[in-house]
Amino acid sequence: MRMHLPGRLALLLLIASLTGCLYGFAGGGLPTHIRTVAVMPFDNHTATPELPRELQEALRQGMQSRLGLRDAPEDRASAVVRGTVTRYELDIPVGFSANPNQATSARRRLRVLVDIEIVDQVTGKVLWQKTGVSAEGEYADRGEAEGRKQAIERIVTEIIEGAQSQW
Repeated sequence: MRMHLPGRLALLLLIASLTGCLYGFAGGGLPTHIRTVAVMPFDNHTATPELPRELQEALRQGMQSRLGLRDAPEDRASAVVRGTVTRYELDIPVGFSANPNQATSARRRLRVLVDIEIVDQVTGKVLWQKTGVSAEGEYADRGEAEGRKQAIERIVTEIIEGAQSQW
C-alpha cells in the first residue's frame, strides 16, 4: 500500500504533534535537575502561631503529590521554598440569619497573605517569587480552623500553579 505525499505529511505532522505533547508534559515543566525540595518554616508576622506550620506542611505535601518532588533537608535539596506569612485577617462577616423562629447563625471569612520564593539551589536562580499571595476561606461560628484550611489549600494551589507556569 502506497501512501500519497499529502497523507505522509499528515502522518508526520500527527506523530510530531503527539511526541511534542508528550514531551511537553514530562516532569511537570520543572528543570530536569529539580528532584528534591526543602520547604522551610515560614516567618510569621501574625498572632496565629499554628498558621506557618500548617502552611509549611500543606505546601510540602502539595509539592510531593502534585509535582513529584521528594522532601529533603535544605543542604541536600535542589530547590528551596521560603516564605513569610504577612497577614491573617479573620472574623470578616459574610452573612447572618437572625430569624426569631430559628437560631442565629453567621458565616465568617478569613484572609491569609504570604510572600513566597522558590530558589534553584543548583544554579542559585529564583525560579518563582511573588509577594502578596492571598486566599480566603469561609467558616461558621467557631469554625476558624476549617476556614484556615480552605485558605491554605488555595494558597498552595496558587504557588504550585504559578511556579509551574514559570518553569
